[in-house]
This record gives sequence, structure tokens and C-alpha cells, in this order.
Amino acid sequence: MKTFFTHARNYILRGLLAIIPLLLCAVALQLLYVLIDKKVMRLLDHFIEIRHIPGLGILLVLVTLYFMGLIVSNIVGHQFFRFIEWISQRIPFIKTIYGVGKQLSHGLSVVDGDKQAFKKAVLVKLGSDGAMIPAFVMNSLIDHKTKEEFLFVLAPTAPTPGSGFVLVVKASQTVDPGWTVEECLKAIVSVGIVSPKEIKSKD
Repeated sequence: MKTFFTHARNYILRGLLAIIPLLLCAVALQLLYVLIDKKVMRLLDHFIEIRHIPGLGILLVLVTLYFMGLIVSNIVGHQFFRFIEWISQRIPFIKTIYGVGKQLSHGLSVVDGDKQAFKKAVLVKLGSDGAMIPAFVMNSLIDHKTKEEFLFVLAPTAPTPGSGFVLVVKASQTVDPGWTVEECLKAIVSVGIVSPKEIKSKD
């Protein structure tokens, strides 16, 4: 009987772990539908009468964002948004809100493949006790006197990788774990729950 309950418990736990991602996806889709799709369609109803098709509101938002991306990518659009930023910096309350939004935007931009801010993921050694922290290489420089290489690294704070501490460390103080930037980001955001299974290469 004990073996049966142990067997049942193990498989119930596995079933729970398997269904959690599906439930999270279902909740996310429901939130998208309620918070975006319905509201967009309700807004459009004030201007034009359009048939309500589930998902159409989200599609319109994605298309709008796509065209905004195209506009921002050209010189005229870039200058226009810089002008908007210049105005927002001169209105106290709006300045604070815009600053928070810009920080969030910069945080999200680290996953943009075309504007990858992080060159690679590394582990920075802390002292001689073997402790290491994950970090991202931003830039490098050479000490002309000793010819030693130093790295500018961002050691992010979990679970918001867009913020953290900027450090200048010796290249010899870092370990290349062989992780991609995306793998390291997932590990930081999930506070280590979702992480690479091994250090693939060690300096």
C-alpha cells in the first residue's frame, strides 16, 4: 500500500509540474484577451463599426507596434521621438513617468537581437572562496602600462536584468561558462530555477 501511495504521489506531482506551464499560458492568453483585445475593439467601436473577432484587437496592436518600429528606425521618426522626450523632460510629473518607462524599455531591449547590448555572459569570481556571480560583458579596455585586459560588466539584480551594478574587472577574474546571453538572462529572471545544466567551458 505504501508503494502505491508513493507511486501515485510521484505521478500526481509530475502531472502538476507538466500542467503548470499550460495553465500559465491559458491565464496569459485570457489576460491578453480581456485587457487588450476587448478594450481595443471597444475603442474602435467609437469610430467605426467592426465585427468582433477574437484576437483581432491584439492583431491590430501588433500591426501598430510594427509600424511604430519602422517609424522609429528611420531618421525622421527618431528625431520626432527625441523631440517628444525633450518636451517630457521639462514637465515634472511626466518626466518621472517617462523616465520609468524608458528604464523599462532599456531593460527589455537586452533581448533585441538587432541591438544586443550584452556581448556575452560570464561568471565573475568573488574573492578566493569559489563564489561567482553571473554578469554580462558590455565592453573591454587595455591597461597600456601592464597590457592587461579589463572588462566592463553588468552584474544584474534579479529578477530585473535591466538594472544592476557596473563593474570593471580583470579578464582573468572572469570565467566563460559557455552560456548564451539568453540562457543567462533566463537564469537571472527565474532566480536560478531555470538555468543551464552545466558550465560548458572553464577558463
